[in-house]
Amino acid sequence: MMEILLILAHPDQSSLNHAIAMAVRQALEHEGHRVIFHDLYLEAFDPILPVREIPRDGLLDPVIARHCSELIRVDGIIIVHPNWWGQPPAILTGWIDRVIRPGVAYRFVGDDSGEGVPEGLLKARTALVINTSNTREERENQVFGDPLERIWRDCVFGLCGVHEFHRSIFRIVVTSTPEQRATWIKEACDLAVRIF
Repeated sequence: MMEILLILAHPDQSSLNHAIAMAVRQALEHEGHRVIFHDLYLEAFDPILPVREIPRDGLLDPVIARHCSELIRVDGIIIVHPNWWGQPPAILTGWIDRVIRPGVAYRFVGDDSGEGVPEGLLKARTALVINTSNTREERENQVFGDPLERIWRDCVFGLCGVHEFHRSIFRIVVTSTPEQRATWIKEACDLAVRIF
């Protein structure tokens, strides 16, 4: 059995993102895993990083402290969100700002005062990011360079010591049929179960 952190960042409870997150959660629990689930919008997660939280030993809001304690103990991490302007929704970026913090997810080694490459601290070795998109794959890669891949693989998980990274993208959502969405939901569940 593994303990897995599942983060959902989509404001619409009837969205494909929500359906994917709920199905993945159920599939993993059916496999015997313990899933810690957060729907950031439903929980009204505050994405604003206050100045008091910036230092490594800064005073943390109790909600943030709970998120941090969950993050450091889990065996795997799953993030579900739409591609908005080539980046995660602001609420999720704020979650990164406040929870993926020094002393929790990474640290600077020796006399490095913060300008070098950090050492990852997370126990989790595997992460899965599931995205939805309304941009065709060719355009995403050729015009935009798929910034979400770089953000999650290199800028977040890679620097925090989570080196087994998987990502799945379902597109084009806006013109998809109920049958296509059902297929995507099953694919997401199958992938999560296979990875974890």
